[in-house]
Amino acid sequence: MAHTKAIGTTKNGRDSQPKYLGVKLADGQTANAGSIIIRQHGTKFLAGQGVRLGSDYTIYASMPGKVRFTTKRKTGFNGDRRIVKVVNVVPN
Repeated sequence: MAHTKAIGTTKNGRDSQPKYLGVKLADGQTANAGSIIIRQHGTKFLAGQGVRLGSDYTIYASMPGKVRFTTKRKTGFNGDRRIVKVVNVVPN
């Protein structure tokens, strides 16, 4: 007996689900406490004031307010400086 069916079998056809990463609330939009602002892998955006960083690097609001995106210079451990994007939630 054959180990696979004669018709209609294929070894591909499997794919993972999309991860739906990216910015969920834009600059100036209102965020409630606990609402997700950014879903990301790694720290492309840093958490500023009024937001927290989840275990999967999700940035979410810890208080209600308006979303603000800013930049700042950050010095790494090896002395290199780079400009990073920071997400804040400021009260209304």
